[in-house]
Amino acid sequence: MIRIEAELLIPGDGEPVNGGVVVADGEVISYAGDAAGAPQTPGAQVTTAAAVMPGLWDCHGHFMGTRSMDLNRMTQEPLALRAARCALDLANTLDAGVTTVREVGGIGVHLARAVREGTLDGPAIYAAGAILSTTGGHGDLHCYPLSWVTDFANRDGILRLADGEADCMRAVREQLRAGASLIKVCASGGVLSELDSPIHQQFTGAELRAIVEVAGLADRVVAAHCHGKPGIMAAIEAGVATIEHGTYLDAEACDAMAETGTILVPTRSIIEDILTHLDQVPPYAAAKLTALAQTHAEALALAIERGVTIAMGTDTGVTGMDLPNSWGHNGSELAHLVRLGMTPLQAIAAATAIAPRTVGPQAPRSGQLAAGFDADLITLDADPVSDIAVLTDPAHVTGVWTGGRRVKG
Repeated sequence: MIRIEAELLIPGDGEPVNGGVVVADGEVISYAGDAAGAPQTPGAQVTTAAAVMPGLWDCHGHFMGTRSMDLNRMTQEPLALRAARCALDLANTLDAGVTTVREVGGIGVHLARAVREGTLDGPAIYAAGAILSTTGGHGDLHCYPLSWVTDFANRDGILRLADGEADCMRAVREQLRAGASLIKVCASGGVLSELDSPIHQQFTGAELRAIVEVAGLADRVVAAHCHGKPGIMAAIEAGVATIEHGTYLDAEACDAMAETGTILVPTRSIIEDILTHLDQVPPYAAAKLTALAQTHAEALALAIERGVTIAMGTDTGVTGMDLPNSWGHNGSELAHLVRLGMTPLQAIAAATAIAPRTVGPQAPRSGQLAAGFDADLITLDADPVSDIAVLTDPAHVTGVWTGGRRVKG
């Protein structure tokens, strides 16, 4: 049994409690509230802290084991090497206070198993398997012959080109067979892909509906990479659960998301990371990113203003904290959300109580300090409600528990 006594208890959903206590017996929280109402816990392992809160979720990341934001280089390194690097990514993620990752394309379906069986310490992983892309779309590797990309996709499992409703349905079933907890689809072009425009829609409405339908038969939801408005609107109409990035959201799109309950995962972190490290990406990506960065900031501010439900995600994908866009810097997204209009408590909710909704029926009882919820907890040496920047530095995270087991501190 563990007992955490904190100057401030941040429940994830609701107002903070001054002088709070969390008690967990095994993997589940049995009490979370003010100290006056806390049960006696003789023999419990007691921890004191400035603040206690639910472990963070990163709802948009990629475990790829790459040391570069140039995705074309990924094909030049063995999968075994990249998988080995991910062991460091898992450790750095926990160290930053992230106890759950929604992985939207990568080798997370395999890492999730290693974490579940206890081979590696890491966050709980809800993985999509391969990224689904049209031929020539955002998930394609445009600098290589198509036959090479198809061969790489078959061997590596990180991307899957799919064209036409029947092929899209099969692609979804392949990810389910691999153990995917959700499905990721590129509904628009992107930044790190060479030849496509972020504004253009890629999958047709019929293809998107087929993907959502087959995923739904297995109680899985679909995450849609979308920058341009045509792809955003088509994805919403098709019934996706989340819009990733949302760069060209306008009032009409925001209202459609609010009406349908579609969640925005804005991933401001990667925008900022590339802006400050333009020399780390190919020239075409630098040009695309520079052109849309301010539009993305304005769209995110508008989404916050118009009440779109937002969950935290970073688009992290690189190994090694000496590099930009790397695992372990995940908390920076919270500061970006606050800078663009959220309160600190709203940003914390986006990374805790709201975040599990992004995996739909697969969602665990996570993201809140309340009886019956998973004992995924973090303690801090300072108050993140007063200063959200506390969560950007892993040094402020003094303790991390996953399923009631302490893995930091």
